[in-house]
Amino acid sequence: MKDFEPYKKPTSVEKVVATIRVDLKTLEEIDKLAGKIDISRNELINQCIEYALENLKSKGDTGKKEND
Repeated sequence: MKDFEPYKKPTSVEKVVATIRVDLKTLEEIDKLAGKIDISRNELINQCIEYALENLKSKGDTGKKEND
């Protein structure tokens, strides 16, 4: 799996508003990292989601065995 490397990039994709709930500690870590690399919290979260989706072992694989 490749390492996650967040970066500053221009926004050109249409986006929609979605609400999520996260632990306060997680949000503090996201804000700290976003500040270090000078990107918005939103952009960092989007990059994290994209990275996770691209690096799933197998898309559609829930990790369950067929007989579970």
